[in-house]
Amino acid sequence: MTTNTGQAPDPPQLASKKTKAPASAKAVSKEWLLPAALLALSAVPLAAGAFRLSELAGGAEITPANARFFASPLPVVLHILSASMYAFLGAFQFATGLRQRMPGWHRAAGRFLVLCGLLVGLSGLWMTLFYSRPAGTGELLYVLRLLFGSAMVVSILLGFAAIRRGNANRHRAWMMRGYAIGLGAGTQVLTQLVGALIIGPPSELGEALQMGAGWVINLAVAEWAIRKRPAPPARMASPRVSH
Repeated sequence: MTTNTGQAPDPPQLASKKTKAPASAKAVSKEWLLPAALLALSAVPLAAGAFRLSELAGGAEITPANARFFASPLPVVLHILSASMYAFLGAFQFATGLRQRMPGWHRAAGRFLVLCGLLVGLSGLWMTLFYSRPAGTGELLYVLRLLFGSAMVVSILLGFAAIRRGNANRHRAWMMRGYAIGLGAGTQVLTQLVGALIIGPPSELGEALQMGAGWVINLAVAEWAIRKRPAPPARMASPRVSH
């Protein structure tokens, strides 16, 4: 027996929208997982940078650990401000849906991030070369900072050159590598924490290895993500016409 409730059935289009709504919400939430994870990873370094700026602005007591920053504050201020913008805005460049919905914003933010990333790398290199070395910094860590700082600058320049030539895939790959190096400070918090739990206070060699591991882990993840992306479709050759 069929019971008539007196209510007309939903039109096919409305019914399809109802079934697609949960899937769409799930896709949106998945889209923001990676940016949220990147922001979480950069939270501790950003907080440490804010603390350093408050020290410089508030006239904190000068100690052997911070004397180099008070003697020449401009490089560290530029480094902290540019790194904060690079980490924060850069995370949103990984939201695929946002890039597709707002390509103009993606391009404008990308140009600004190129400037920020270069400032991060160059100011980091300047501080490594010209600031007095803090206690516990050995030769290996000194070389690693120069190596990865230079690699970050080169990656950003190669990514910028690639997009100027219209090669979006190479642009994306090099920018991911540059961002991975720039976010190394966040992973280094984790590697140093694990090292402290396992072996206790590190030696000069242990400190260098823990810091280097942060950069290597980030680059390894970036390379995995780059290679995981499906290859762009090959261009079809135009058929030749015989005369």
